[in-house]
Amino acid sequence: MTNPTWTISELAQEFSITPRTIRFYEDQGIVSPTRDGRNRVYHPRDRTRLKLALRGKRLGLQLTEILSLIDMYDGPGASIAQLEHYLQVLGQHRDALKRQRQDIDLTLKEIAQQEKTCRVLLEQKHAGASSA
Repeated sequence: MTNPTWTISELAQEFSITPRTIRFYEDQGIVSPTRDGRNRVYHPRDRTRLKLALRGKRLGLQLTEILSLIDMYDGPGASIAQLEHYLQVLGQHRDALKRQRQDIDLTLKEIAQQEKTCRVLLEQKHAGASSA
């Protein structure tokens, strides 16, 4: 029984991405398909690494973090050091997202205040224009 393989089009369709995205991940060393003539042939390892890379991207991780985590899990099993490193990366990312959320919330409050001030001024201008 042979392992399943995929074409670039099949993986692109499965993950709702473009073949260009997959080629980018190939250039970055995340996937390394074999060749059958001019066609790329992706194996289960490539599919898993692509899936992990896309998950890391959705989490907002940097490409270097994604590569580090993928390479770490490509080794022998999930060791204590690997899991602790992964927890550290996730914690750092969570903290950065919390800071971003605080910044966004503060900015939204400032925008709401500016909108309120603008509406008051606009009402005053309309009132002044209609009484003149």
